[in-house]
Amino acid sequence: MSVDATMHVVRPGRRDAYLDWLQMLTGAGLVLFIAFHTLLTASIIFGAGALDGVAGALEALHLDTLAHIFVPILFFMHFVIAARKIPFRFEGQEAIWRNARLLNHRDTWLWIVQAGSAMIILVLGAIHMWTNINDTAILAATSTVRVQSGGWLIFYLVLIPLVQLHVFIGVYRIGVKWGFITDATRPKVVKILTIAFGCVLAIALIALARYATMTV
Repeated sequence: MSVDATMHVVRPGRRDAYLDWLQMLTGAGLVLFIAFHTLLTASIIFGAGALDGVAGALEALHLDTLAHIFVPILFFMHFVIAARKIPFRFEGQEAIWRNARLLNHRDTWLWIVQAGSAMIILVLGAIHMWTNINDTAILAATSTVRVQSGGWLIFYLVLIPLVQLHVFIGVYRIGVKWGFITDATRPKVVKILTIAFGCVLAIALIALARYATMTV
């Protein structure tokens, strides 16, 4: 019995192209924010005065207010758009794992890591944003007390590496998908991104350790 091999093929339409562009733009916006946020929080390494000074300058320019408004919008918009490609049913997830093991390709596994980390970041990131929005101001003392209380240290030990991993995989996948990273440049770019990821993660964890050990 013959089977029409094209009957289940769905051609991507203009709507999919627009959503792909929007996914890239919202992702790029979040990458820039995370980079800026990492630098801000890393200023604690140089002492409470450094963080308070940087935060005070941002508040004087009302950039903190803009971040509290636009970053959550970007965050949830990016997730909703990207989620259309994530299988939530068990059958779909089983097929993804089966195909990933069959292909055993780095980019396929990176997509799975990114999709999996997105689920955790959605919950933890929302909690983090809500906590910061409800703080009266960004202060070293406030952040230190939070990290040193309850289970917040464990919370950030999970969130920080996942966010940085998600960001760097996202940068790589954007580059590959839109042609910025070619087959010829891929090995070099992967090496650069891996080194950059290690350096940024180390800085973020050193800053977290500073919060955890600093006397208020």
